[in-house]
Amino acid sequence: MLKLAIFLTPMYINTIASYLPEQVITNAYFEELNGLTEEWIIERTGIRERRKASSDENTHTMGIEAVKKGLAILPYDYTEIDLIVGATYTPHDVIVTLAHAVQHAIDIPEIPVVTISAACSSLLNAIEIVEGYFAINKASKALVVVSEHNTIYNNEDDTKAGHLWGDGAAAIFISKEKITENDWQIHDLITGGAATVGKATESVTLKPLEKGLIMPFGKDVFINACTYMPKVSNQILERNKLSVDDIAYIIPHQANLRITKNVAGTLGVPEEKMISNIQYLGNTGCAGCAIAMDENKNLFQKGEKIIITVFGGGYSYGAMLVEV
Repeated sequence: MLKLAIFLTPMYINTIASYLPEQVITNAYFEELNGLTEEWIIERTGIRERRKASSDENTHTMGIEAVKKGLAILPYDYTEIDLIVGATYTPHDVIVTLAHAVQHAIDIPEIPVVTISAACSSLLNAIEIVEGYFAINKASKALVVVSEHNTIYNNEDDTKAGHLWGDGAAAIFISKEKITENDWQIHDLITGGAATVGKATESVTLKPLEKGLIMPFGKDVFINACTYMPKVSNQILERNKLSVDDIAYIIPHQANLRITKNVAGTLGVPEEKMISNIQYLGNTGCAGCAIAMDENKNLFQKGEKIIITVFGGGYSYGAMLVEV
């Protein structure tokens, strides 16, 4: 069967900003709570500390704070934004969604506004929604907001996963046309669902009326994350006629430092090419990669190519190729 080339609608990242709550939770907290030592947690996850939202913060407020920081450095008038896409699996409100809260906060009326969830892969699914709106000429300047309030749902007494989670948010402003020479171009984007493999639909669950955010089958998550992130990264390389040597950095979903190292080994790249913030932020869900992009934007050099690769419960996965 003839396979047709897939051409991405042009997209450019104009500005990235992020927000982190002030409160820091160290591993000592979990040692006192349930006996998990710092050495035990670091050996299995790489996590030393994580951020926790205050009682006055939530998914909406963190997302809005990230957006405000982005608006301060946006290279065009914010009223030109004609699409807002929110992404989260930890909603503050399932009626007034993250994207609608942002629209209200920045006061841009009567534009398309939608919030989606594909677990920890939601960042790339949100950007893919932007691609669709751009392709059918329903928008030209979009705002993607990713925000996770994991700790409000987390079951800290769960010794399998209660120590993993952190809170944070990021905002990415994307345009159909290049705005400035500092824009990053999104060259390609792949997303997919893998709900038919392993224990996809039961390995990570968030049921607010039951035990909250738990991970009863962490090993299955580990195995499939280590399979799908390098697999989809290689797919995007092949589709763009690139080798892994052409990539300056890889930003994987911030789930577990052992997963990051495993993905590096599978792809055959040195670990220093892998950007990670899980050590001091914990698993910040679909916001993790976007926060890492913001944290390292001054590290990246013009012309460098970066792969963002994600994996989430359910299961979901994806990869995006960006040129600085």
